[in-house]
Amino acid sequence: MAKSTFINLPAGKKKKIESALLKEFSNYPLAKAQVARIVRETGIARGAFYKYFADLEDAYHYMYKLALKSIHLPIKIKSQFDSQQYYDNVVHFIEEMKTSTYAGLIKMHILYNESSLGHPVSPKILAELNPQNWSAMVLSHATIRLVLANPVQKSALMTRFKASLELLNKGKN
Repeated sequence: MAKSTFINLPAGKKKKIESALLKEFSNYPLAKAQVARIVRETGIARGAFYKYFADLEDAYHYMYKLALKSIHLPIKIKSQFDSQQYYDNVVHFIEEMKTSTYAGLIKMHILYNESSLGHPVSPKILAELNPQNWSAMVLSHATIRLVLANPVQKSALMTRFKASLELLNKGKN
């Protein structure tokens, strides 16, 4: 996570660096991102970058967490399966993506970076998920990935997602 030297920067300088990080991570998969472009964009020395972040992946994780806080609903998993809640959460996420300044970064993460970095789910959440909720969570993330990769097929994908959730709903009886 970002070092205290970055956290304690004056707001203007911090925003300038965040903006450069956002631009880099929205336009390049993490494997092709470069510190050189970030420092050129911000006008900071390369050494300063490493005073703020352990490495490029550290900076990426910092920005990704900012993005998720901006877009992602706080998920409260109910012990009772609620298919409509999952559907509404995915619709909300996709709609928020359209206008978010973090849209490019989230899309790059889901389409390119997630497979190498993973999508960490806390062990506590995994322990609390019954099979229906776990299945719905996996379907939710897969649907978001498919919609981002194939926006023209959004309607058909969302219809299939809703039908899949309804099948899971039937399983709870």
